Amino acid sequence: MRIVIAGGHGQIALRLERLLAARGDEAAGIIRRAEQADDLREAGAGPIVCDLESASVEEVAGHLEGADAAVFAAGAGPGSGVDRKFTVDRDAAILFADAAGRAGVRRFLAVSSMGADPEHPGDDVFDVYLRAKGEADAYIRAHKSLDWTILRPGMLTSDAGTGLVRLEAHTGRGMIPRDDVAAVLAELVDTPATAGLVLEVISGSTPISVAVKSIAGN
Repeated sequence: MRIVIAGGHGQIALRLERLLAARGDEAAGIIRRAEQADDLREAGAGPIVCDLESASVEEVAGHLEGADAAVFAAGAGPGSGVDRKFTVDRDAAILFADAAGRAGVRRFLAVSSMGADPEHPGDDVFDVYLRAKGEADAYIRAHKSLDWTILRPGMLTSDAGTGLVRLEAHTGRGMIPRDDVAAVLAELVDTPATAGLVLEVISGSTPISVAVKSIAGN
């Protein structure tokens, strides 16, 4: 499979790229800065330099041509201001979804956030982030050209992954290593029966492959 990942230099994305490359898939990561390319190559992924805040749908669709799946894992980051919550966390996700649809890439995964809600109140940066993510999720969910799955992790940590998770429509709050989020994404890419689901994931007691197969069968 060829999988194109938006936000290819992010902490979850780099982990996902390593997993995909290790199992023989062709991973490509979209990055904003050319100097990030070597990190992607080390992870086994092909770098694509493209700024999703300024690119056109046609340009991004060209990078997605021939892909079997697309993963939106980009984010403005914790140090960014209000404006980039909209231009990256919302608008870039919408652009990437539209580009995937135009390129004929049906399988689409999006990394969102617990609490994402287009009606989330408040003007603090984190409130705006949750609202921007919620608006992006709502757009993706209404997209007729995509077999989408939205993943909403709990609080992210840099601990080593355990391979054990709780994956449900609603898990409640909790923490999860980025290693395990990446492993869940890798499993979801291969599980189209999860299309149309919004899933929360935190650390738990169920092996990732079992958790994904279980939710796909519900």
